[in-house]
Amino acid sequence: MDRIDAMQAFARVVETGSFTRAADTLQTSRTRVTQLVQQLEAHLRVKLLNRSTRKVSATADGEAFYERVVRLLADLDDAETSLSVASRVPRGRLRVDVPAPLASLVVAPALPRFHARYPDIQLDLGVSDRRIDLIEENVDCVLRGGEPTEPSMRARHVADLLLGVYAAPGYLARAGTPTSPQAIDEDGHVVVGYRGSRSRTPIVQTLHRGGEQVRLGGRRLLAVDDGNAYLAAGIAGAGILALPRYMAHAPLARGELVPLFEDWTLGSMPLYIVYPPGRHVSPKLRVFIDWIIEILALHAPGIRTLR
Repeated sequence: MDRIDAMQAFARVVETGSFTRAADTLQTSRTRVTQLVQQLEAHLRVKLLNRSTRKVSATADGEAFYERVVRLLADLDDAETSLSVASRVPRGRLRVDVPAPLASLVVAPALPRFHARYPDIQLDLGVSDRRIDLIEENVDCVLRGGEPTEPSMRARHVADLLLGVYAAPGYLARAGTPTSPQAIDEDGHVVVGYRGSRSRTPIVQTLHRGGEQVRLGGRRLLAVDDGNAYLAAGIAGAGILALPRYMAHAPLARGELVPLFEDWTLGSMPLYIVYPPGRHVSPKLRVFIDWIIEILALHAPGIRTLR
């Protein structure tokens, strides 16, 4: 038994949920895949898969083994690629996770250009605002706003998201238009809160003008932990938003949002690419990072990229 072939076959069965589909993606026979998995189980003396007429799924031992196998295969692929002439052509699977608004407004629309440039990279794109355990979930990198919270991870500051304050015309017609940040508290305006997936309290932004400094107060009747839901709530008239400018661009053009306090500065949110420590940056990850910076720059001045 070739253990590498057996591990590749096992991993593909787990990912596809089928011996037949695994065989198709590996361009081999179903019988061959079945034999490799059976030989692997016999070698390990552990049942890795639950088999039924309808589906194939990993056992508890199989799930734990799968997480180790995919990391091993990825490291092997990177090692071979880095030592070969083919390293000039990045290839292989790349697992990344991106916040929902960045995914829908920036990353996903540009993916056809990424695949045209790097046709040998298989990109698995997770879309979430939640905190990711890169090691446990076998993710190559995440793109996140705010300062990194895990010092054990490697992080590269790739851009700053410029922020602004906005509200829907319907909300302003109902509640009135605040003439200053101070008026938000004075007139009892509602501010939609945004909080991280593991935070109990919304983030409170601070506005600046010259030597003045005012916290964005207001009544908090709603707090959400998803960027797209946050934007949708503001457009629906749920309250005032503190929003990255790139997210506000299209709603402003459609008349769904109105900017507030344009003579004040709300600052910016740093954007980082975070990836596991102790690994060299593979060619596929390196070109992905460069590509991310490139497409972020297309959304200037709302996004300020760093080289």
